[in-house]
Amino acid sequence: MTTTGNKTAFTQARATADRLLDSLAMVILGKRAEERLAIMALMCGGHLLIEDVPGVGKTMLARSIAQSIGGTFRRIQFTPDLLPSDITGVSVFNQKSGDFDYRPGPIMAQVVLADEINRASPKTQAALLESMEEHQITVDGTTHPMPEPFMVMATQNPIEYEGTFPLPETELDRFIIRLRLGYPSASDEIEVLEAQRRTHPIERVEQVISEEELKALQETVKEIHVEDAIREYIVAVVTATRSHGSLYLGASPRGSLALFRLSQARALLEGREFVLPDDVKILAFPALAHRIILNSSARIEGASAQECIDEILEQTPVPGADPAA
Repeated sequence: MTTTGNKTAFTQARATADRLLDSLAMVILGKRAEERLAIMALMCGGHLLIEDVPGVGKTMLARSIAQSIGGTFRRIQFTPDLLPSDITGVSVFNQKSGDFDYRPGPIMAQVVLADEINRASPKTQAALLESMEEHQITVDGTTHPMPEPFMVMATQNPIEYEGTFPLPETELDRFIIRLRLGYPSASDEIEVLEAQRRTHPIERVEQVISEEELKALQETVKEIHVEDAIREYIVAVVTATRSHGSLYLGASPRGSLALFRLSQARALLEGREFVLPDDVKILAFPALAHRIILNSSARIEGASAQECIDEILEQTPVPGADPAA
């Protein structure tokens, strides 16, 4: 592609991302930073985990993204009695043909909302693993490819809530990012009351980009330049989680890839065609916090994932920085 072609693709991708952000802002008020993180996950072709207390807009954020990008959409309400086959689908014997016919489950959609995912048992949660990583599912020995693009957006309540099951580490690692919305400010909450006086803003959200524009956006993210020094910095930060004294489990290489790709997405949103160390530092917590586990002594002392990642960022040399400083 020529330089002019690269510039045109970059400009179009930036405009596509801006339309998505404006669409989310109609529904989720006062949470611009969180909306940007959600859009970054989409731009990277990854899966999004939204964790927070009930009533702060987790499901509305996921629905807003789904409606904004169009495509096929299915919602799965996770409950304790949900079975894996309720997600993946089943094979049913056809007496006329004498063979088994596959009846797709709700997972066979481009955008899947797994609402309150930690209400279901770990066995049911595991039904998503193959589809999230390999973009395929296997039912009764037959493999079925997922539609493209494919994205799982899951919401969950904090694990301290009654009737919830912690997500296994293997599944958490498949989410490119975890974000929390938090309570709105008093002024934003007043705006929420006014915005929903007659109808919910979600009813006004329409598709703002096409499937082709989404694919082009995701491809443009991959073309954002990352210097070798930045790549080494990303690996150094992730590697440090594996030897930190307060951590029982560090981030996997999938965490390095997530931080790498998210940094590219943030650079595009900022109007840059290259990644800066600040992109990596800002995204380290949302990209890595759900991939690490504190050891027992750190939990007793009241340490947090945020503190551990901040400490790692402080101790890891930044490319281009003056070591003396």
